[in-house]
Amino acid sequence: QRKAGLIPAVIYGHGIKSEPLYVLKKDFLKIYKEVGESTLITLEVGGKNRNVLIHDVAKDALDEGIIHIDFYQVRMDEKIKAEVPLNFIGESDAVKSEGGVLVKNIQEVEIEALPKDLPHHIDVDISALKTFDSRIFAKDLNIPDSVKILIQADEIVVSVIPPRSEEELAALEEKVEEKVEEVKVVGEEEKAAEAEAPEQKTGEKKAEEKT
Repeated sequence: QRKAGLIPAVIYGHGIKSEPLYVLKKDFLKIYKEVGESTLITLEVGGKNRNVLIHDVAKDALDEGIIHIDFYQVRMDEKIKAEVPLNFIGESDAVKSEGGVLVKNIQEVEIEALPKDLPHHIDVDISALKTFDSRIFAKDLNIPDSVKILIQADEIVVSVIPPRSEEELAALEEKVEEKVEEVKVVGEEEKAAEAEAPEQKTGEKKAEEKT
């Protein structure tokens, strides 16, 4: 069916029986690229429109082609939980002027909301990170009142750390070289042991022949 431009799928949800179906590959790829898995979409099944979320997309391990899709049908009056990606915008002075390194501790957050209120993503303005002491916490995220974030308010979302000093970089490089040398020595010891083993067996065999 994949060759015919169709992808097998299933639709299920609260209070409904799961139904197998097929979707047009080109149409799905276009929508999936635009909305991801956290935005409500309308799926036409048997001439009727269903409000669904793209719940799971299974991909081929070899070519990354989509082999199966799970759609979750929602009730518009019932709150649901979903993972929403964070979209980092703006520019940090601590990165631009001080050479700091931006550390994204969280890439997506779990939220709870009515289906119609689900955001496609949540913007995080990193221009607030002006020094190495600056942090953006979960409680700082700009979200509407209709959406509830399901992580700890004091969880760090993004921060900036100072760049490594020349001494730190030199020490790190030295550690890497030590590990490489250690691996090399271990490898040579194993080869030597393997080379000795056949010689010992040959010696044992000759001793047996003499007896």
